[in-house]
Amino acid sequence: MFLISQSRQAMKSAFICLVIVLLLPFSCFAGTIVRVSTSIGDFSVELFDDSAPMTVENFLNYVGRNDYNGTYFHRVVDDFVAQGGAYRFQPYVGPVDVPTDPPIVNEFNVSNSRGTIAMAKLDGNPDSATNQWFINLADNVNLDTLNGGFTVFGSVLGNGMTIVDAIDNQPTVDLGYKAVSAPYIKTAYTDPTDFIYMNVEVVTRYSGAPNIFETESGLLITSVDVDNGSELLSMNFSAVQSEEDLVIQVNQESVMRRRGPVEGVATFSSSSGEFRIPVLEVNSGGGVIVVRNVVFTLTNNSPAQFTLKSFDQ
Repeated sequence: MFLISQSRQAMKSAFICLVIVLLLPFSCFAGTIVRVSTSIGDFSVELFDDSAPMTVENFLNYVGRNDYNGTYFHRVVDDFVAQGGAYRFQPYVGPVDVPTDPPIVNEFNVSNSRGTIAMAKLDGNPDSATNQWFINLADNVNLDTLNGGFTVFGSVLGNGMTIVDAIDNQPTVDLGYKAVSAPYIKTAYTDPTDFIYMNVEVVTRYSGAPNIFETESGLLITSVDVDNGSELLSMNFSAVQSEEDLVIQVNQESVMRRRGPVEGVATFSSSSGEFRIPVLEVNSGGGVIVVRNVVFTLTNNSPAQFTLKSFDQ
């Protein structure tokens, strides 16, 4: 038993505190990085901590409470903006408002160029932004002079606008102001479960990898093929305190349907209880390790928890 315990502890330590022998080059960014996982793909945003500090703090307050997880894009106007952050859909209830913090002071300093993200606000009130934000799909310089200027507080990184443009290219449905032009992922709209949903999480570095694990926060972001194509889901997990094993727990509010195909997708078999990640980026101490064939086993059903079984360095 003692040897088994030692082995488990060693595996946990090896996974979390890997010696950085496969350190990959990566770019340093001045601002906080957040990763936005959506029903049709992920993209990352660098926040402008210096030019819009109060706005960034406000945004991160919502992110830190998981307020944006499970929300949907409720307003996408072709070649203009993709807007979200305000509503979730609750079955048998309908759109549910995300609780808002007090409005913040406008901090317009950066132009609303394509690929930047900015706060939405009420007409005629520059200092009215709360939780709604949008991505500029074009160079919307007109927004720089309207209503005191719309505060830009971040910019989409890398090739992330490919995903944002895909959101823009989806058909939309008008169900009222809580889904005034909501994009959906199916060929024909059936119900709000077809909307494009999102999760927003802080990460330590920019990465386009489909599967990442943050050792500092214990966050695992992934997409999972369930039972060989039965379902394709995007979700994230949080590490659970354990003395011997690395245990991760599904963050239920983050689970959403994902449109495929997804390169490097993780798999889960309900018959064996195995959750397998073919390639995983582990972000640790400012560097990144790539581990392969990471296998977790289902050890608790409610809440759903998985224990690390094995991995290859």
